[in-house]
Amino acid sequence: MQRDLKKMSATDYDLVIVGGGVTGATTAWDASLRGLKVALLEKDDFAHATTSGSSKLFHGGLRYLVNGELKLVRESLRERRIWGNVAPHMVHPLPFVLPTYGRGMKSGLILAIGLLFYDLLSYDRNFVSDDDKKIPGYRSISRAEALKLMPSLKAEGLTGAKVYYDCQMFAPERLCIECIEGADEYGADVANYAEVTDFIKDGARMTGVAGKDRLTGEMHVIKGKVTINAAGPWAADLMKIGEGGKASRGLIRSKGIHIITRELSGKNALAIQSDIGGHFFVIPWRGHTIIGTTDAVFKDEPDRVGVTEDDIRDFLSVINHGLPGLHLKREDVLHFYVGIRPLIDNEPDATGPKDSYKASREAEVCDHKRLSGIDGFISALGGKWTTSRHLAELIVDMATQKLGRKIKCETHCTPVYGGEIGRLKSFIARAKFQHNHLAEDVVENLVNFYGSRIDEVLATADENQGERADLLRRLMPESPVLGVQIVHAIRHEMAQHMDDIVFRRTGLGTLGHPGVDMLNRIAELMARELGWDDTRMATELAATNRLFETQPRQIEGDMQGASMAEASR
Repeated sequence: MQRDLKKMSATDYDLVIVGGGVTGATTAWDASLRGLKVALLEKDDFAHATTSGSSKLFHGGLRYLVNGELKLVRESLRERRIWGNVAPHMVHPLPFVLPTYGRGMKSGLILAIGLLFYDLLSYDRNFVSDDDKKIPGYRSISRAEALKLMPSLKAEGLTGAKVYYDCQMFAPERLCIECIEGADEYGADVANYAEVTDFIKDGARMTGVAGKDRLTGEMHVIKGKVTINAAGPWAADLMKIGEGGKASRGLIRSKGIHIITRELSGKNALAIQSDIGGHFFVIPWRGHTIIGTTDAVFKDEPDRVGVTEDDIRDFLSVINHGLPGLHLKREDVLHFYVGIRPLIDNEPDATGPKDSYKASREAEVCDHKRLSGIDGFISALGGKWTTSRHLAELIVDMATQKLGRKIKCETHCTPVYGGEIGRLKSFIARAKFQHNHLAEDVVENLVNFYGSRIDEVLATADENQGERADLLRRLMPESPVLGVQIVHAIRHEMAQHMDDIVFRRTGLGTLGHPGVDMLNRIAELMARELGWDDTRMATELAATNRLFETQPRQIEGDMQGASMAEASR
């Protein structure tokens, strides 16, 4: 991928997409596969916000059954299967243990009924291309088996557990970027750090956007027949600009934090209902454990979201109440991260506090010609990672209608960029054999992050022959990441800042601070590639280090209550 806003300013597009998170990425991928000329603009880095701040799950939403949202559950389960087929290196089955207690909603009988419906709604779950990815139906285990699997469970009243399956992403930010790379491969033009500041109209028709290149300060106008607002938590703000001051649809912004700690649950995830703070998951991930998520209305600007020490303290209280055997302390938290869910506000005029926990996770595609008389303008609201591909399909269906072109969606049967793998286990074995000059853990890490495109990454080392041996070395002795991955991210994946690489291209920072020596080595490679001086290197290092720190105080208007427990009552 090459970033060229001047070229984009001189091009007429079918679609101009605003937002480089998963909604914008999948929309660009879908539209490009259908042969449309596409531009995508992202004001920060691709996948920098909600997309990378998820629980790393592709799930049907078992709790949505309680709300009677059968259509959403069925959609989610279908999409879970599709993602497993088109991104086999990124999506893997994950068993969940769901403890049962006494009578009522937590009882074995009620959960068995719910899981039976869940299995019935996922009747096509094993229509997969890799037999290793087949998912069994739920099963019941005894109290003794449950405690053996999860000793930290609350033993009082425990009657047993149910084991069911959903799926997990290896790296959501990488999967998002692979969708963008797939769009680029089919002719889309994309740019990060390109902030849309205004919309261009010809009467009542949207004809494009005006934006600022945040790297140079230059202003550009990008012209397109249809403009797509796919800005996630920022979508309502863009609607206000596009509609002249008042958005025709509203959003509830829900803040969710996760913590990462040592390995706690083996190969099984755990779904827990806490009496003081709603439900949370304990999820094994890359040799560690993710625990999340909180769910509370965030009333400030999305750019100001962060994790405070109060957030962590309150969430640890909820976790230790739900799993009293863990006894987690602040020093057990190796890392933390935050995301904002953009939820549709179906009661914008209602008085009193909003409830983000009970708000639907459904998505909506808004045609502004119908809402406010502005043609050529579409907004995507709500949704979640699991259903993002289908949401993009609906967006592009609407856009092609406006363009007078009827073209079928192909993303349900087209591998993502890097997804042409077949059976993952066999592909990894072949890759290790073909690249036996590299250590096995290095090759496996390359496959996890780049899938079938690992040769393209390694070929970057050949672009400057004198650097080849150096770039094929590990960044640090204990890390499987190679120097060539840093250079490839800069030359071919639009990495502009150090945190782009540390968090979204290599995953080095997603488990916690990778160490001073590692960051210094990355800074040296980036400085050599981008011509940074010592001052710029120091600035980048400082900015990246700050991302591993909590916010110094609670932001005004952050949560409606002081804790997750209060926000979820």
